[in-house]
Amino acid sequence: MTGVLAFGPWQALLDALGWLLARIYDAVPNFGVAIIVLTVVIRLVLLPLGIKQIQSMQHMQAIQPKLKELQRRYKNNRQKLQEEQMKLYREAGVNPLGGCLPLLLQFPILIAMYSVLRTPLPNPEAATDPAAPAFVNNHYPVDSRLYADVTRHNNGGTRFLFMNLQCSLLQAGERVEIPDAAGDPSGQFLDCGDAKVPDTIPFALLLVLMVGTTFYQQRQMQKASPPGSQSPQQQAILRVMPLMFAFFGVSFPAGLVLYWTTSNVFQIGQQAFLLRAGHIGPDAIERRLAEQRARANEPRRKGWMERMMERAELAGADPGRRASGGRDRRASGGGGGKGGSRKGGGAPRERGARRPSDGSSEGSAGG
Repeated sequence: MTGVLAFGPWQALLDALGWLLARIYDAVPNFGVAIIVLTVVIRLVLLPLGIKQIQSMQHMQAIQPKLKELQRRYKNNRQKLQEEQMKLYREAGVNPLGGCLPLLLQFPILIAMYSVLRTPLPNPEAATDPAAPAFVNNHYPVDSRLYADVTRHNNGGTRFLFMNLQCSLLQAGERVEIPDAAGDPSGQFLDCGDAKVPDTIPFALLLVLMVGTTFYQQRQMQKASPPGSQSPQQQAILRVMPLMFAFFGVSFPAGLVLYWTTSNVFQIGQQAFLLRAGHIGPDAIERRLAEQRARANEPRRKGWMERMMERAELAGADPGRRASGGRDRRASGGGGGKGGSRKGGGAPRERGARRPSDGSSEGSAGG
């Protein structure tokens, strides 16, 4: 995984998160508090996307009755169903993927935080000074206080609420040896406690809090949604997600579990504020429906691709129009006689009008 993700922009993101966490740790020399502050900063940066995600979900929920009607009407014609669904999305101004992108954006950040918070591994081959060993998987500035506490395993700095945040629930109550970059014993150890009980209790409580907040924020959004707006598949996914986080959380460093728990708490507070302010919930859905009805009554602006297609159709029809116009002009020009001019209709009619008078005078003279 490290080899796959070890490219420039990704490494720049990891180093930026490590640098910011180290600077927060300089101001607040507690690993847990520094992680909480960094989480709040990340969520504030993602706040506009989070609000957009909630609004997009509300728009999708508002058109659910229409989508279900289309599914019932065209259940035997998938192509027609897709066409009508896309037409409904355009008329309602809804992007069906708008609610997924901000949510998916959180997972790369979760992976990045895992890369930043995991224990750096000693790399003896790269060390130039035995007194200052080199490390791989390190994203903290080497001159920072956090780098010194993490690499020297200073439990005073990395402990929070009776936990060493570099340890996982599975490692709690043990003295864990850290392998080096080659996977061999390094002689360095993580102090994760002395006994399984009571040292595992704070780790387990934090994991339960993470699962509980994940479940609660999903229930919070379900209560704000109209009945039947979520498909059975969506409901199943929402039920499985907290259990999935619990499964992986037992092996994650406690610092990462703390990050995700804090992120959940921020999300719960954000949704509660939006519900109270009326930006989401039943009243907000009614406003979304009113907006969609107003948008449907407005003249729709054509997209760039649609305008290009119309121009192409007009260009294809021009040769026939030019040919038809040429036949009309030849037909109108032939009525003026052989001496008629094709330029303009006035002059030929004048010459044609004089000829009968000339002919009549000649006939009278000949008579």
